[in-house]
Amino acid sequence: MPTETRSLRPGPTARTALTEAGAILEVPAGWELLPPGDAGLTRRVKAAGPTWTVQEKVGRKLFSRGVWAPAVTITSARAALATERSDPAYARKLEAGRDRREKKQEAYVEDFRGAVLAYLAFDARHAQLAAIMADAVTKHATPVGSGTVARTERIPIDERAESAVIAWMRHQTTAYDDMVVPRVRGERRRVRRMLAERSKALLTAYRRGEPAAPGCPLQRSLANEAARAS
Repeated sequence: MPTETRSLRPGPTARTALTEAGAILEVPAGWELLPPGDAGLTRRVKAAGPTWTVQEKVGRKLFSRGVWAPAVTITSARAALATERSDPAYARKLEAGRDRREKKQEAYVEDFRGAVLAYLAFDARHAQLAAIMADAVTKHATPVGSGTVARTERIPIDERAESAVIAWMRHQTTAYDDMVVPRVRGERRRVRRMLAERSKALLTAYRRGEPAAPGCPLQRSLANEAARAS
């Protein structure tokens, strides 16, 4: 029986898997596929080893197709976890964990909204507009699991706020979503840079306290946001 833990791709048949090099591996006798969906059980099975993790890339996203492991390992881990989860103390532990995560999320949302307002830095005459925009950007960018730049800790929060504002404006105040961008290497990046510069120029006008231009896309978008919130 293999002792290694491997990361593989789905194979051409039910009990096969592919290596990165494309080699076909037969799933060992006595192994079962543990479907994705129960993170706690999956962690226990992996910790017991050996296992084969099967993942499949669809577009830019990587999806789990389950974990192959000895059937006895899966059965044992499932039984032990079921016993643990039946204990009232486990439910209390879960509830405490949820409370901690919720409080952490609430604090982060507040901090992120403050960072967005600081980045916008609108003139006082546009303070209400800045508040509506900060709410809109924060609501879009901060949900857990959203995959937005606001959820990464790799860059400072002020940079996350700037990136989130520009991304929100790209979709809400430009024609980006309806653009047909040629499939040329680097072209989409160039278009995004161009639109980002336009968005930054628009923000500068509000920072200076200039009156909104007739038909301003930012005013129009935020009016819609305010209407939805009311």
